[in-house]
Amino acid sequence: MAYVVAATWRAKEGEEDRINEVIEIMAPLSRTEPACLFYQAHRSLDDPRLFFLYEQYADEAGYEAHMATPHFEKYVRGDAIPRLESRERAFYLTLD
Repeated sequence: MAYVVAATWRAKEGEEDRINEVIEIMAPLSRTEPACLFYQAHRSLDDPRLFFLYEQYADEAGYEAHMATPHFEKYVRGDAIPRLESRERAFYLTLD
C-alpha cells in the first residue's frame, strides 16, 4: 500500500505563472526523495489558476519527511502557499 496525497491549489489572481514555476522546480526534487513513489502535477485546461498534485509515498512518515525537506520549506511554504487563494489536501491509501 502507498500513502496518497491529492492536493488542489488555486493561485491568487496573477500568481498562476509563479505557481507553475514552483511546481516545475518541486516535481523533480520531490521525485528524488527516498519515500516518494510517484509525483505528478497537473494544470487545469479550463482554469489556469487551478492545479492538481497527485503524490504517492511509501508511508505517512515519507510524506512527513517530504514536508520537512529544505526544498519544500523554501518553495512550497515560503513561495507558493502565500500566493495561493486556496489549498486543499485529501489523503488516501492505495488498495493493493
